[in-house]
Amino acid sequence: MDVNYTLLKLLHVVGGTIFIGNIIVTAFWKTMADRTREPKIAAFGQRLVNWTDFAFTSVGAFTLLITGLMMTYSFTEDLWEVAWVAWGLKLFLASGFLWAVILFPVQVKQAWLARNFSEGEEIPVLYWRLGRIWLSVCFVAVLLPLINLYFMVYKPT
Repeated sequence: MDVNYTLLKLLHVVGGTIFIGNIIVTAFWKTMADRTREPKIAAFGQRLVNWTDFAFTSVGAFTLLITGLMMTYSFTEDLWEVAWVAWGLKLFLASGFLWAVILFPVQVKQAWLARNFSEGEEIPVLYWRLGRIWLSVCFVAVLLPLINLYFMVYKPT
């Protein structure tokens, strides 16, 4: 196996670890922070969701995409020719779509609301409604990369 391919594979695994690890952990501690129903804790948790998405999820996703494409092009010019690669890319893009179209806008709106209650004011009903949307979509957005992990490891034909 080529040294460059091995390095790309290592970077791909590191990117995947950062990406999947962060989305699972972030979903967990945001949910736990919200469950306290304490305005300061919920506001702090919400603020960290946006920070960790920027610092970890986006870095992991970018690393996954670039290294995945580079490795794929080392053995085929048609991404859609290899079934497990095509499924992996579709699942990755679907997860990214959910994040860009639903999760990120909801997170930004919740963070904006959290600024208003971070000093102990009551948490508005809209924050909880958005939180239910976020958690439901987040579940799917976490499940898709886990299914993707199956395709990347087992490479079914």
